[in-house]
Amino acid sequence: MNDHGLPEPELEYAFEVRVDVAPPLRIGGPTPHEVVNFVAITGGTVSGPAATGVVLPGGGDWYTDRDGVITLDARYSIRTDDGAIIGIENRGFWRASPEVTARLDAGESVDEREYYYRTSPVFTTDAPAYIWLTQTVFIGMAREDRGQVCIRFYALS
Repeated sequence: MNDHGLPEPELEYAFEVRVDVAPPLRIGGPTPHEVVNFVAITGGTVSGPAATGVVLPGGGDWYTDRDGVITLDARYSIRTDDGAIIGIENRGFWRASPEVTARLDAGESVDEREYYYRTSPVFTTDAPAYIWLTQTVFIGMAREDRGQVCIRFYALS
């Protein structure tokens, strides 16, 4: 309890999605300070206590870089090992100091606590075992790992 007498929110780990992506494509933008890019999602894996399976190819992330703060807008689907199809609409932000950005660009492994890469996913499915995903608020903690975008999804109580 906090000083308001209300319970603190709790997070419960659901699963991690490891997404394979193609090289980014610059789409352009209205100004040099706002550029839209596209990254195709080509596959990947899903693992965790709430779901296991694969990321289906064909999705993508249309992200906007506004002077170094990136607004994410990814849409893709997964197929669980038991055959359910789950759509994911994942929005969020990526930002880092110029020093951390330079280290990441150089291919250095950087602790994810040194930069902000967070998402707010919304799930869509009619598979009975996974309907709860469509009725729960989640947060995503993202990082890059060996060429993949990795997002750990947590349900918010």
